[in-house]
Amino acid sequence: MTLVEFFTDHTFMMVSLGTAIIGLISGALGTYTYVRKQALAADVIAHSALPGTMAAFLISVLVLGIDGRTMPVLIIGALVFGGGAMWLTDFFTRVSKVNMDAAMAIVLASLFGLGLLLMNHISRGDYPGKGGIKDYLFGNAATLTRADLVTLILVAGAAGVIVALLWKEFLVQAFDPRFAQTIGLKAWFIDGAMFTTITLAVVMGTKAVGLVLMVAFLITPPVIARQFVDRLWSMMLLAGLIGAGTGMLGSYISVQLGKVPTGPIIVLLLFVEFVLALLISPRRSVLRQLQLRRKYRAEVLSK
Repeated sequence: MTLVEFFTDHTFMMVSLGTAIIGLISGALGTYTYVRKQALAADVIAHSALPGTMAAFLISVLVLGIDGRTMPVLIIGALVFGGGAMWLTDFFTRVSKVNMDAAMAIVLASLFGLGLLLMNHISRGDYPGKGGIKDYLFGNAATLTRADLVTLILVAGAAGVIVALLWKEFLVQAFDPRFAQTIGLKAWFIDGAMFTTITLAVVMGTKAVGLVLMVAFLITPPVIARQFVDRLWSMMLLAGLIGAGTGMLGSYISVQLGKVPTGPIIVLLLFVEFVLALLISPRRSVLRQLQLRRKYRAEVLSK
């Protein structure tokens, strides 16, 4: 299939635009977790979103009598469980000697296990609209519709508004939390808003990439961008562009290869880009570091 045929086909257009939007917002927002050295937090949110979406599905079908697979329903469930997961992590670290990494790992594994149980229960039960519910675990970009695309744009816009309104607060909290506390910023509010935007990004990628693989979309683009830029705004911009471009390229390659899931292709492409960035970055590449070491060694030996 040629590029012209790909972008003129309605289904493939939905897939490419959807993954591009997901990659754009996820790469940009994932920058905050990277600069704060809380990459595992994105993993906690992604895995805790699974029981959130499954619980939201059950409540919607059994209590509200509406379609449990609509994006707003999934967002609410993921936000509740994602926020609860981060609160539990913070609670365990405050009331015990358990460090942050261990608390995150415990919460991640526990909630993900709960999510798998709920998913298995839904799959075995007689629930209306349960078809394709397992796609939220690993994603199925081919199921994206025009309505999903509109929802993605609205959710991405909401996350962008939050970042724009709290840009300075996010910046201070990310690089100097003690100073942020000194000038009166409420850490719980800033962190809550920040992790809300990340949760929104995770939910955006459920249908296309899947909850499990979304952590790669959140972390890998910022890591790649950091090899080339120094400022936060340029890092967010470059990470977003990397995520969007890789999403579209992965969609095209998955179509070319036939019945190959889009999510894993995108993740593998991000890994290749990461390795290339480590090798060709003008200032931080492995080759550049070896060159500088040889240069310094030669200077020392010449004296």
